[in-house]
Amino acid sequence: MPKIILQAEFDSILQVIAELSDGGSLEEIRSALKVSLPRRTLQRRLHHLVQQSRVVLEGRGRASRYRLPLAQANIYLAPGLSAAQTQQPRTSNSLVVSPGGEAIRQAVRAPVQSRQPTGYNRAFLDEYRPNVVFYLSPETRQHLRELGRLPHDRGLGGTYTGNIFKRLLIDLSWNSSRLEGNTYSLLETARLIELGEATEGKDAREAQMILNHKAAIELLVQQPGGVGFNRYTILGLHALLSDNLLSDPQACGRLRSIAVAIGGTVYHPLEVPQLIDECFQQVLDTAAAISDPFEQAFFVMVHLPYLQPFEDVNKRVSRLSANLPLVRHNLCPLSFVDVSQRAYIDGTLGVYELNRTELLRDVFVWAYERSCARYSAVSRSLGEPDAFRLRYRVLVSKTVFEIVSACMDKKAAAILIRQQATQDVPTGDQTRFVEVVETEVMSLHEGNIARYQLGPSEFEKWHAVWNRSSQADEIRTD
Repeated sequence: MPKIILQAEFDSILQVIAELSDGGSLEEIRSALKVSLPRRTLQRRLHHLVQQSRVVLEGRGRASRYRLPLAQANIYLAPGLSAAQTQQPRTSNSLVVSPGGEAIRQAVRAPVQSRQPTGYNRAFLDEYRPNVVFYLSPETRQHLRELGRLPHDRGLGGTYTGNIFKRLLIDLSWNSSRLEGNTYSLLETARLIELGEATEGKDAREAQMILNHKAAIELLVQQPGGVGFNRYTILGLHALLSDNLLSDPQACGRLRSIAVAIGGTVYHPLEVPQLIDECFQQVLDTAAAISDPFEQAFFVMVHLPYLQPFEDVNKRVSRLSANLPLVRHNLCPLSFVDVSQRAYIDGTLGVYELNRTELLRDVFVWAYERSCARYSAVSRSLGEPDAFRLRYRVLVSKTVFEIVSACMDKKAAAILIRQQATQDVPTGDQTRFVEVVETEVMSLHEGNIARYQLGPSEFEKWHAVWNRSSQADEIRTD
């Protein structure tokens, strides 16, 4: 079985090198490490760090010494906790930054002219081995799993998110847009999503950004079994999120073929279209191979923005993509509640300029803790979900949608409902299924049709037919 390599192991090595004023030899580093490593293993780790340009090798043979690049010399000198301790889970109402994260924050907040320009480092992606290398420690992953898991989780993937869908639609659309500088308030976002009312005096692009988020979130939540880390899903998310926002409409849902520059950073993304395509597919394949949903979510938050596969809207795609494994595993979604724009940007810059994940990891873990706290309260306010409705949620929605979209009257609807029950529901559940669907159909009104992906015009047309059949029934009764 391959050895699991944690980021903390590399951090320990780098911290020791930073504490050696003139760098250190292999033996000096080995003797100073708190964790015992075989000599050959330490050599491999140091070789890996040299290839990543995170360590400089000077001299040859016995005279070889390892030191940090000048631009990074102070990053690992954070006092207090050890590198291993920085990954311990914690829950707080305010963001707690690990020593490594704090050092990265200071590095990326230095004046741009004092930071070392850097380009895309393919080795950063190549050296990540799914289920062998981890950005999140076992303790952190377990902590998040315990927070995000539903005690009554017996439904299909996506049922939890479906229960809190309306709240998630507003929260994630607002927070993700806010992180891009959107000035809509939470209440303004709610009115736009629920009523289609844009706020006067606001840039039309801001309203478009929020509505694009709504469409993309609907794709994730309403098709949890049909989306994943593949081109169809990620390109589709980009097409939805970038709709009517790019100067070139043809760039929506397509990998970029032009060079891009990112403001406020010394990082320069890849420019060769063939390499962008290769790395994009590698990111997708790697993400799909990761078994833990939280590691999977964080991996795409790291590598999709770092690659910058699209002309714009890359970070938005990564934030929604991070929810893919959470929705699929029926875990609490990540809506970036309370995350400050500055903390998120600093964490992302740490990846761009240093290939360091600790600060973004701190933000990710805290953001998930805050999301879980929010949706736990929402779930309690909604009451305990009906397990039967959870189990047949998709089929109920499909049946209701078909009845309305086909403008069925009562007689036709009753026939269809019985057919669906006979074909797709076990015998013992058929009577209850018919009752649930009939109740849903009879309870339809213009305020709840959105959950069935129905529009007002469809509803009005069907409702007129339904009312006429009701009146006919009354006449026959008289």
